Amino acid sequence: MTATSSRYVEAPQHFPGGQPSVFLAGGITDCPDWQAEAARMLAGVPAVVLNPRRPSFDVGDPVEAERQIRWEHAHLGRAAVVLFWFAQGPSPQPIALYELGAMAATGRTIVVGTHPGYPRRIDVRIQLGLSRPELAVHDTLADTVAAAVTALG
Repeated sequence: MTATSSRYVEAPQHFPGGQPSVFLAGGITDCPDWQAEAARMLAGVPAVVLNPRRPSFDVGDPVEAERQIRWEHAHLGRAAVVLFWFAQGPSPQPIALYELGAMAATGRTIVVGTHPGYPRRIDVRIQLGLSRPELAVHDTLADTVAAAVTALG
C-alpha cells in the first residue's frame, strides 16, 4: 500500500472520516515497523487504514511533534476501530499506553495485542482486564488484525 491509496492514509495526510476505518495505534519509534505488516494484512478489507507512522519524523522537532500528536488525536477519534499493537522493542511505548487508556475509558471499539516480548505486557493485560474485561489481549499481530476485521463487522 502507498500513502496515495484511497484505502490507506498516512500521517500527516487528512482523513475526513465517514468510511469504515482502522487506526494502527502503537509504537512508531524504537520498535519494528509493524504497521507496514498490518497494512498488508488489511489490504483486501473494505476499510481505510490510518497509519500514524511516517517515513520521516523527527520526534525532536517541536513543530513536527505537535503536528503528529494533533494528527493522531484527530484520527483516533475518526476511526471505526482502533487496533493497538505493542511490539517488542526497547521502548515501553508510553504514548500508545496513554492512548490505550484513553480509548479503553471511552467504550469505543478497540482491539489489543502485545508481542510476548513487549516489556509491559502484563500491565496491558491486567489494566485492560480491569477496565474492559470483555476484550481479549491477542498474542500475535495476525490475531490482532483478524479481531479488527471482525470488529469492523
